Amino acid sequence: MLTSPLHAQATDAEKEADLLRQLAEAESPDAAARIDGELRALWGRSGSAAIDLLLRRGRDALEAGRPDEAVEHFSAAIDWAPDFAEPYVGRASAFYLTGQAGPAIDDLRQALVLNPNHWEALQGFAAILEEVDRPEDALEVWRRVHDMNPQNPQASEAVSRLERSLDGRTL
Repeated sequence: MLTSPLHAQATDAEKEADLLRQLAEAESPDAAARIDGELRALWGRSGSAAIDLLLRRGRDALEAGRPDEAVEHFSAAIDWAPDFAEPYVGRASAFYLTGQAGPAIDDLRQALVLNPNHWEALQGFAAILEEVDRPEDALEVWRRVHDMNPQNPQASEAVSRLERSLDGRTL
């Protein structure tokens, strides 16, 4: 029996909601890492071998320290699949590594429009907010990341650090 695209989207949305619930309730870093891997795999499915190849090439370029090349691959993926969040997240990382915080923020925003639960995009956004000296906004976003994944050590550390630094300031 063939599954309709709408049925597949509903099934993916249900799976995502279940994985996000499991991630928020994970009792250990290992359990959270396993669930996060499942979420990443779900979010990384474009449904197109060509888009998947562009994503892989972009990620490989990032890992090899070639962010300019990565921007090109992720941009091509966006051209072909503008409603797919993953290439925006990847391109945001590449832009950030090339010192282009503005385009990185734009891509993170678009990724979050397409997938508001993408904790990696939220984490990138929070880090940039801290860098541009907006600690109150960064704390709000880091708290959201922490709520989604309490086992995330970066989020836990950032929330604690920002709460300490903002202690006594009006939020």
